[in-house]
Amino acid sequence: MIENWDHFLLPYTQAVDELKIKLRGIRKQFQNQNQRPPIEFVTGRVKPVASIQEKMTRRHVTEERLEQDMQDIAGLRIMCQFVEDIYQVVGLLRKRSDLTILEERDYIHNEKPSGYRSYHIVIEYPVQMVTGEKKILAEIQVRTLAMNFWATIEHSLNYKYQGAFPEELSARLQRAAEAAFKLDTEMSEIREEIQEAQHLFSYGKRPDQGDNETSSQQTDREKDDNS
Repeated sequence: MIENWDHFLLPYTQAVDELKIKLRGIRKQFQNQNQRPPIEFVTGRVKPVASIQEKMTRRHVTEERLEQDMQDIAGLRIMCQFVEDIYQVVGLLRKRSDLTILEERDYIHNEKPSGYRSYHIVIEYPVQMVTGEKKILAEIQVRTLAMNFWATIEHSLNYKYQGAFPEELSARLQRAAEAAFKLDTEMSEIREEIQEAQHLFSYGKRPDQGDNETSSQQTDREKDDNS
């Protein structure tokens, strides 16, 4: 019996902290190269003890097999603007030498019956403890902002209904999931326009300005020069 859950979960907490820094680092590297990053933001969490125990009961997972059979005790979520970004991120993760991908599940083009869409990656990640290296399992979910919004709402409703949704609500959720994916599809079709607009907005330029300063920028620079 696990008597000290804090001790048991310590390597998972360390893994989440390390992976958040590393995954956010991908975004910073793209920005430093003046490229649009495929990652919008990254979140992570260690599953609460009560949730672990509930899942152990539901999935018939023994304590002896907990580390091997429960893949999402450590969980990371990578949010992207476009569906194409998801597959770019997956490609980047495949190239990394600091983690090992054990399993991939594409729920984007093979959505679940509920309408859920996301890309799941199960990894093995080595954590350096004072007692030596410990390899743990972690799950990385890569999804668009629209997918994440739907999944967050569905998760809240699932907590209320314990998975037994009323038929009408279930149908509405499926329609909402399709609407969210249609939004992603539409945004992908105008992705180049959106990215150009975001680039111009970030640098405070209109298309007709090129590399010239705006009058306000020039005025501010002159004030600085004369101060």
